[in-house]
Amino acid sequence: MTEVLRYEVGSGTVLVEAADNTYGVDHPARNEQGILDTGRRLEDALASVRPAARAALEAMAELIPEQIQIEFGVKLAGDAGAVIAKSSSDAHFVLRMSWTPMAAVLPGEETTHNG
Repeated sequence: MTEVLRYEVGSGTVLVEAADNTYGVDHPARNEQGILDTGRRLEDALASVRPAARAALEAMAELIPEQIQIEFGVKLAGDAGAVIAKSSSDAHFVLRMSWTPMAAVLPGEETTHNG
């Protein structure tokens, strides 16, 4: 059986189908249609996976590759926000990110140009 989670997004809401045993869906309020209101913005829920993406990028950048590509699945999990899915087939979103080291500068880092 599946649950339906409601997230705020932009000026409206989005409904997301989730497994009924999804981590973090114990506490949201259920409305008269049976939809679980997470009480969160979708953007805020997705922000919880940013540290994992940053850590992977920083760890691989030390290898000085010509290009870095990171792919992982993100699953929305009610009160828990978003979690990295065990497989992309279990994910609500599959994120594919790529960087070219000369073009990619991490936020907070300054670039210096010689010459």
